[in-house]
Amino acid sequence: MNHVPVAIIGGGAAGVAAARTLADAGVDTLTLEASDRLGGRAHTIHIAGMPLDLGAGWLHSAEHNPWVGVAEASGFTVDRTLPRWREQWRALGFGKAEQAAAGAAFAAFVERMRADPPVSDRAADALLPRCEWNGYLDALSGYINGAGNAEVSIADYLAYDDAATETDWRVAEGYGALVAAHGARLRVSLATPVTAVDGSGTRLRIETRGGTVEADAAIVTVSTNVLARGAIRFDAALDPVLHAAAQLPLGLADKLFFALDGDDEIDADAHLLGNPREAITATYTLRPMGRPVIEAMFGGEGARSMEAEGLDGAAAFALDELCALLGSAWRKRLRLLAGSAWGRDDFILGSYSHALPSAAAARGTLATPVDPRIRFAGEACSPNNFSTAHGAYLTGVDAARALLAERYAPESISRFRHPGC
Repeated sequence: MNHVPVAIIGGGAAGVAAARTLADAGVDTLTLEASDRLGGRAHTIHIAGMPLDLGAGWLHSAEHNPWVGVAEASGFTVDRTLPRWREQWRALGFGKAEQAAAGAAFAAFVERMRADPPVSDRAADALLPRCEWNGYLDALSGYINGAGNAEVSIADYLAYDDAATETDWRVAEGYGALVAAHGARLRVSLATPVTAVDGSGTRLRIETRGGTVEADAAIVTVSTNVLARGAIRFDAALDPVLHAAAQLPLGLADKLFFALDGDDEIDADAHLLGNPREAITATYTLRPMGRPVIEAMFGGEGARSMEAEGLDGAAAFALDELCALLGSAWRKRLRLLAGSAWGRDDFILGSYSHALPSAAAARGTLATPVDPRIRFAGEACSPNNFSTAHGAYLTGVDAARALLAERYAPESISRFRHPGC
């Protein structure tokens, strides 16, 4: 039977950050990752020489995002071109007056949540009945939260809004590639799903499909949907933690990438919203970083609908939206390259977490250890940087440093300083 001081369960951004923190402090770890790669919901693929991020793609709140420092220290290129999400390229299908009205509706919606939040804590209850922009506001919630306003806690919505900045950058080589590279030289066992964690003995017994691992401590970084589904069995004492995970479900945000034949007419990094009055619509980045592609993103209800349609159906929907804006001649100039369906990934089961109404406190419950040998980390554990790869990173570092403080020499903590801190 294998023994390791600390087992890291899950090799996404949180797991990689936790393992690197402990390794830099001289503590041996083993990362048990269910899939065949590191990165989790940060996943870069390469097509036609281009890195394409199927998951996390933006260095959100870049001023205090530690992945910026990691990228620069690792030789990755940080593209500081800001997104143009609030602009509609050439005002196609969304005139300037409409853009202003929709923006004002969003600002008023957020102000109502702040100044007079409904007792229900349900974001949808702050919408104005029959407002023509409610579809737009639900589409935005889909992109921001991975779910529509009816499923989202106001307290949670505002916690993120208060912490986030409007400085969003990208990694030219791919965010997923950066996260995976940060895990280089760590001790990792890929394609090793964990099925149970038994804390009844002095050491933890971690059951995997490949055998049993004993560990003095563990940091669990799998998604809340995986925890809530019961894919990993834990002792009954951890039931409150698993209940908290169920209150923090993963929403959906999926992407499609289209090759663009002849792109001289389109500005690099231009933006289009498919239909500003519908929740089921995509947001399109045209020629991101100057590349000959169009990136489409569906969120919330739109992403659920597209996963039900399948990749070909989602692509047909996106092509219809694009051609309605750009002209029918563009249909022959666009070719599907790749797409994601995070809800169908059995080892993740979604994109990023949102708190259900009245359940924002569940994030603290998830992050608070019941058994001192077992800590949970991941974006869902962050009180205000959830739904981001940097939120996941910071919780992984926090969990690792807590173990260092409790189980190892205090001086070992000072040996690690993550970039950006």
